[in-house]
Amino acid sequence: MYVDGPKTHVRQHVAEHDFYNAVDRWARLIKHYQEDAKIIQGMAAEELSHVGVSKDSYPLIEDALNCVGERLEDWLELKPLSPLYRAFYADGSTLDVHADTAKMEDEIARVIGGDEAAGYRKYVDFVTKLYKYEMNDFIDKNIDTPFNLLTPNLARLIAIGGFRRLAPKVSQFLKDPRTQRVYSFQAMYAGVSPQQALAIYAVIAYMDSVNGVFFPKGGMHALPRALAGAATKHGVKINYNSKVTKLEKSGARVKAAITEDGSRYECDAIILSPDLPVAYRELLGDVPRRVKRLNYSPSCAVLLAGSSKRYGHIAHHNIHFGNSWDGVFEELINKKQLMSDPSVLVTVPSHDDPELAPKGRESYYVLFPTPNLSANIDWRKEGPRYRNEMIKTLESRGYDGFGDAIEVEHLTTPLEWEKMGMEMGAPFASAHTFFQTGPFRPSNLAKGFENVVFAGSGTQPGVGVPMVLISGKLAAERITGNG
Repeated sequence: MYVDGPKTHVRQHVAEHDFYNAVDRWARLIKHYQEDAKIIQGMAAEELSHVGVSKDSYPLIEDALNCVGERLEDWLELKPLSPLYRAFYADGSTLDVHADTAKMEDEIARVIGGDEAAGYRKYVDFVTKLYKYEMNDFIDKNIDTPFNLLTPNLARLIAIGGFRRLAPKVSQFLKDPRTQRVYSFQAMYAGVSPQQALAIYAVIAYMDSVNGVFFPKGGMHALPRALAGAATKHGVKINYNSKVTKLEKSGARVKAAITEDGSRYECDAIILSPDLPVAYRELLGDVPRRVKRLNYSPSCAVLLAGSSKRYGHIAHHNIHFGNSWDGVFEELINKKQLMSDPSVLVTVPSHDDPELAPKGRESYYVLFPTPNLSANIDWRKEGPRYRNEMIKTLESRGYDGFGDAIEVEHLTTPLEWEKMGMEMGAPFASAHTFFQTGPFRPSNLAKGFENVVFAGSGTQPGVGVPMVLISGKLAAERITGNG
């Protein structure tokens, strides 16, 4: 199904949590501390995308630039990360995660043993097949009905166990709890625990921890700046800090977007990237029952900190696993409680790009998973207390003196995520449960409208930088009719 009618004027309304607004807001927070604005700007996009540009995103970015006659290397400098992660465990051991399979085998053999390294080789073969079978038929494709899934690759996915549960499938190859955690924790970003997720979601671990990740020089915000710059060069007009407050409708079509200053922008088609319930509620009218009933992913508390302290034992991305595993997912997802023994992510953007922090300083991005706003937590009261709890946890896990070394900081809680336009304060959007995946995930065609298309993590295909880039491509295909 495609958008009918003329396509001369196509508008895109970007959610209020658009990166540039975030940079402006956080930079203004510390305008009196001018040098440190560099720290916050260097981390702002990290808050919206903590990992980097995956290898799978590379051709998507390249294709987008090529479509307007531009070359990626003229707009972006992408540096491969090695290691991808450094994993820290409660027993004191560490494991570096590499995209290079030979290097990763050596690392697993060194830390755990040869049998586990052999299991890793089989695991890589499994997730590589998952990616091969899923990408063209189930991810990089507009899906209108479940019948679109009836392809030979569906049978192949079933045959290799793609629809079994993730945790037992991973344990079929990896026997040590340390490797099991490294290659299954990504399910949380899909809104489900490894114990509940389907094995097909191991494709996230493939993109994240097997295929490789790049980090853009200048920080993650270099990516949207490059795409915006290329678009502007070729005639696209971008209006920043201009909030759309109303859509002018005529029957089943949107005729114009109205901004808060009263400006009117006629459109033949419009792409909306706010979270779907927000887009329906604030701009389109009634929220469809299907969208109202969506189950949302956990949220997170993110501390951005500019610090005078560096730590020699960490990498660009660091995962600190607690003792508890199944128990904390039960707390987070089912009981909707704060994790009693959290596993946390610490990213250091300035580790691979020193220009993202003033000389002699470091920038830190600290993510603690939390329940979303369906939990009975008053973040106005809990936020300051939990910020202190986050620092206490970090200091107990090797970041001595972290709190005292902070010179500038910004804490984002589920309440702030909600204010940025994310339903239930969930930056990872609706959970990727079985009935919220593929053709069961909300369509990128707005119900009741002929020329409104969605993009972003709330629609197909889902969460993550590669998926969101693909969603933009799929939205464009709905309008142009090219698939």
